[in-house]
Parts: sequence; C-alpha cells; structure tokens
Amino acid sequence: MTFTNEAAAMVPPAGADPRTELKKDAIGTRDIVFMLVSAAAPLTIVVGIAPLALAVGGVGAPVIYIAGALGLALFAVGFMALTRHIQSYSGFYGYVAKSLGRVVGLGSGLTAWMSYNGIQIGLYGLLGIQADLAVRSLTEVELPWWLYALVAIGAVWYLGWRGIDVGAKVLAVLLTLETAIVAVVAAAVLLQGGAEGIGFDSFSPDAIFTPQFAAVIALGFSAFMGFESGALYREEARDPDKSVPRATYISIAFIGAFYAFAVWVIVQAFGPVVVQAFAAGHLDTGDTAYIMAGTFAGDWYVNLMSVLIVTSIFASQLAFHNTINRYTLSLSREGIFPKHSGRISPRHGTPSVAGIEQTLLSVALVVGAALLQLDPFTQFLIWANSPGVIGILLLQAFTGVGVVVFFVRHREHRLKWYVIPSAVASTLIMCVVTYLMVDNVGLLTGLPDNDPVNTALLLIAPVVFGAGALLAVILRRVNPAAYQRIGHAV
Repeated sequence: MTFTNEAAAMVPPAGADPRTELKKDAIGTRDIVFMLVSAAAPLTIVVGIAPLALAVGGVGAPVIYIAGALGLALFAVGFMALTRHIQSYSGFYGYVAKSLGRVVGLGSGLTAWMSYNGIQIGLYGLLGIQADLAVRSLTEVELPWWLYALVAIGAVWYLGWRGIDVGAKVLAVLLTLETAIVAVVAAAVLLQGGAEGIGFDSFSPDAIFTPQFAAVIALGFSAFMGFESGALYREEARDPDKSVPRATYISIAFIGAFYAFAVWVIVQAFGPVVVQAFAAGHLDTGDTAYIMAGTFAGDWYVNLMSVLIVTSIFASQLAFHNTINRYTLSLSREGIFPKHSGRISPRHGTPSVAGIEQTLLSVALVVGAALLQLDPFTQFLIWANSPGVIGILLLQAFTGVGVVVFFVRHREHRLKWYVIPSAVASTLIMCVVTYLMVDNVGLLTGLPDNDPVNTALLLIAPVVFGAGALLAVILRRVNPAAYQRIGHAV
C-alpha cells in the first residue's frame, strides 16, 4: 500500500464518524518494556556509542550508565506520581502544561516533537553505516549509506501504521536477539579472563572523579532516551495506572545494568591500561566491539553482530517513530498542528497520517544529507541527535519542577514522603547534566568550542521552546479557545 492510498483510506465513508481514539487495551507491561528498552537500543549503544564514552571518559565509562539509571529512577518517582493524578496522553507536553501552565507547556510540546525527530532521524546515519559494514562483510557489495536508510524508513512507516501491538511483537524479537548476542560475547570474554584478568578498575574513585568522566556523563543519560515515553501509551495500554509505572521502572533498571555490564566487559576485553587509547583509535572505523567479538568469540559472532546492530538501530527507530506520532496526534487534537495530522486509521487504530508526515520528513532530511555529502556519523547523526538530547534533558528538568509545583498546589493528594525530594534531586541532576553536555559539546562534534556549528546545535532546543511559548502567548490574546486546549485535550 502506498502513502497516498493509506491517506485516502483515512477518509471515512459518507455519513460515518471518523475514528478519534487509538486502539484500546492493545499493549501490556511487557510490550511497553520492549518498546522503552528498544528505544534505548542496547546493542547500538555497545557498538556505536560506548567506544566514544571510553575514548573520552576512560576506564570509568561504565559508571556513567549507573549514574544515569540512578538519576532517572529519581526522576521517574515524581513523574509516575504525576501521571496518577493528571490525565494526559501527551507525554511531557501534557504534564508540563497542566503543572506549569500552557505557555511553558506548548514550548515543551514543540521541543519534545523536535527532539524525538532529531534523535530518530539522526539514527538513520548510523543505520546506513552499520548496514553497509554488514553487507560488505557478508557479500563484498558496497552501497551508499542513504540507500539503506531509505529502505529502513519505509519499513518503520509500515510497522508503525500496522499498529502498536504489531510493532511491540517485532521489537520483542529484535531486543531478545541483540541482548542474547551481547550476553554470549560477554560470557566468552569473562570465561577467558579478558586481556589482563578480570578487574574492577572502572569502579575505583580514580576512574570516576576525573574531568573526562564529567565530560561524558551526559552520554550516560542520553542512553536512556525514550524511557519516559511509556506515558504516551496510556491510551492504548491495559490498566495504565499499573502497567506504565511498572514498565518504566523495569526499563530503567534493565538499561542501566545492561549498559554498565556491557561496557565493563569491553574494558576487560582490552585491559584498563589500553582500552581508552584503543577505543579512541577506532572511532572512525567503529569496530571496537567487533574486534572484541572476533578475538573472544570468533568471526562467526562478528558477522552475526554486524547484522544485529542494524536490527537494533531499526528497533530504536520504530520505537521513536511511534513516540513522535503520538506527540503529533496530541498537538493536532489541540489545534496546534493541522487537524488532518491527527487522523487515525480506521483499520488499525494508529495515527497514520502523523506516521506518513514523519516518514516524509525523514526522507527529506536523509536525501538532503546525501546531496550535501554529509558524513553520516560525525555530521548527520551528531548534528541531528545533539539538539534532541539537549531538548529531552531540558524537558525532564521542566517536568521535575512541574511535579513539585503541582503537588505543592494540590496538597489534598496523599504522597509518599520521598516523592517531592526525589523530584527536586532529579531536577538538579538534569540541570547539571544539561550544563555538562552544553559545556562539552565540542567533544561530541569534534569541532572547536567556538565553531558556529556548535553554537547552532546548542540554540535549536531553546529557540524551538521559545517559539512554542511565544505562540501560546499569541493564542491567549487572539484565540482564547485554542489557548485553553493547549495540553488539555484528552
């Protein structure tokens, strides 16, 4: 089915009411966990991002994921409490709007939409690189990265259109496979004693309390991007008051433990003395994890890993695609985006026009990057992802403030004693992590700190937030009815 045919199928028959709700009771706790963890892309982090953390942060890199898990667990305490008292299917957008007001809310809504698009679309650069490596290693056929990206974009659109339950089943299979391959390689490294025997240098104070560790701690938090999107699936979840919090806590615990363990295994594979220099020397080729697999598990595992890294990235993009579509649906329901963007497929109960629009945006940016001959990793991926990560960190900080403000105003709600302290602590943590990422953005882009590209990347999220807040102020004066809908449509 083509995009045009699907769009035509969205128009209801004469006399029929268009579908206004997503598919009910489609997913449970397990399905949400698969989507949240798949968004974090475990194998993608191990192969594509962990070597950067090791190259910059050194042997203490595994701890950044533990720090990320602890910080986000604190955030989740307040966030999940808020979801029990505020009815919203709009993720950060709805919760910020109903706790901090519509002006901040609309700024947050547009920032969330921009951020998730940046993260999702940028990953097509990494997918193209890894797909090319996999195909060349198996067939010696070399194709441009953007061709693989365009194929993946089409597949992501199709699964997103078919339904959240169908996507969850696909993600469950892919996540199980990528987790299994990492576990097998890790077992091989540990059973053979690594390069210099098994040690715990990564967790020593000398490895943690360094300027380099502080510089990459934002990478630890960025590895969890998408964990909070479980709240977006409340409309489609079975018993959302229980399934969404459970899935959120399970995903944080799994992601933190998995990443810390996997990166620690890489340290054991090469040895704490040389791992930083080795990872730095192989950033361009992106083969640190492959060399580990080939050395300790055999070439067969290298080939398998090269295939599964592609499916890992694909799974992450599908999870983010679903998240973006639901933000688009919320903004459309409230009149911020065009009404047609919120049309729901009568066949599958999915926000299918939003899916088409996100797909076309992805195609446009990938084709544009190809025509401009941007490097798919150092330019397309980093340039698209960095504003997205900054945006999500800012939204988490706003949400933490929103938790405190909401429960101070509504003292009638009975809370556990630790909810507000957790929200305060997590907000401070998010602010510090955001500052560290902004201050060290040059380490990610590889450009001088005063380079105009760095400045542009840092300004995107604040500018989008400001534009959304300004639009809300304008609507308050010229269209009060539209202003009242901001963040409040259910």
